[in-house]
Amino acid sequence: MLEISRKASAAYWMAALAALAGAVAMLIYYTPVEETMGPIQKVFYLHLPAAINTLLAGAAVFAGSVGYLWRRDLRWDDLAAAAADAAVILGLVVLLTGMVWAHSAWGVWWTWSPRLTFTFMLWLLYVVYVLIRPSIESADRRALVSAVYGIVAFLDVPLVYLSAYLMPQDIHPTSINMVGSMKLTLAAWFVPVGLISAGLVVARYRARRRARTQETVGCRRPACA
Repeated sequence: MLEISRKASAAYWMAALAALAGAVAMLIYYTPVEETMGPIQKVFYLHLPAAINTLLAGAAVFAGSVGYLWRRDLRWDDLAAAAADAAVILGLVVLLTGMVWAHSAWGVWWTWSPRLTFTFMLWLLYVVYVLIRPSIESADRRALVSAVYGIVAFLDVPLVYLSAYLMPQDIHPTSINMVGSMKLTLAAWFVPVGLISAGLVVARYRARRRARTQETVGCRRPACA
């Protein structure tokens, strides 16, 4: 059974890497250069899927947090924690690609515009979530504190989305004019980024379940009594 699981996992990651290679090839050889911003605009094809998947990871943290408060099942806590790990990684990708894009296109690395500020705050909230968990020794208390925090942190997710439409226009564009080939490339990039994001959550979830199982087995020994 374990061998089948390893083979399935290897096949999954090979498919994700193949999709990524295909998306990169489309970006280089198929997608035209945007007339106004030039080649740097191609960062957008990674930036937007990463941003969407960051929000989805945040939604998964919220779901896991609500699930734990409702069921008091540590599996929900493990899901929330795994999704938070992914949110931190994806959020960092969003921030770094956005900074590179902004510096080349507009001459600044960062500006405290509403959308950028809320995005940075969201990333920082999940960084804190990941950092505070190890400081709480009791598994049940850790899960409870994390669940409450995860629900509160999720309040920033709709703010990231709505800030582009409900607040004054700033340096961050709300949309980009794209021809058909650009839209196709963008759709193609959602596949590998989505697969990698989901794979990260599943991998971290399984790692947490294994660690929890080992802790349980270890505490059945006389030394834990």
